[in-house]
Amino acid sequence: MEDKALDMNNIPRHIAVIMDGNGRWAKQRSHERIFGHQNAIEAVRQTVERCAELGVEYLTLYAFSTENWNRPKAEVDGLMALLVKCIRDETPTLQKNNIRLQTIGNTASLPGSTRAELQKSIDDTGDNTRMTLILALSYSSRWEVKNALQQIVSDAQSNKLSPGDITDDTLRQYLDTAAYPDPDLLIRTSGEYRISNFLLWQIAYTELYFTPTLWPDFRKQDLDNAIIDYQKRERRYGKTGDQMKNNN
Repeated sequence: MEDKALDMNNIPRHIAVIMDGNGRWAKQRSHERIFGHQNAIEAVRQTVERCAELGVEYLTLYAFSTENWNRPKAEVDGLMALLVKCIRDETPTLQKNNIRLQTIGNTASLPGSTRAELQKSIDDTGDNTRMTLILALSYSSRWEVKNALQQIVSDAQSNKLSPGDITDDTLRQYLDTAAYPDPDLLIRTSGEYRISNFLLWQIAYTELYFTPTLWPDFRKQDLDNAIIDYQKRERRYGKTGDQMKNNN
């Protein structure tokens, strides 16, 4: 029924999500934070499924930031174990739905068992073409940009790159997201109004959508609502509205 409100000719090509609110959701129910993470899996499942149904080409989920390593060890260990289980359990569904799994971030810092399960799923789904699901793991935008700059400096010192030739596109090619288009829509749940070190370079002209819904409660209709809101906006990329109309 709600599909009638969606313009199927204006579906974002790339959606990114800051999945926030698991801890508060658990606290409201007098449980430990890991309980919220466990109950967030359904939100991930429904978001991935709905994006595939709508024809979204790329979905990036902010699953674990570099700053999250500073959380209590028990929570981090629980998250890593949950990640392994989730990847193992959901890979057959990704295969069935022709969805490719990819990652961005400092995945070398993940535990060996997590990396192994992740790589297996990436390999198993590598030929899928319907949609690309990108997990941001041990990721932060400042880490990504710093890493890119270090590589650029190294290549310049090796005469592989001339400093005078460095452009925006040059830096883009050194980012973890080089193979993907910039997000059209960024969704953050839980009512917080900040970006939390996520895709800072890539979201320069991304439409931002904030919802008070805690991530474990996020469902397909919530995603539809975000897209409907996105479709009401005029994306100008620094130009005037008249310029954009004349270009179309």
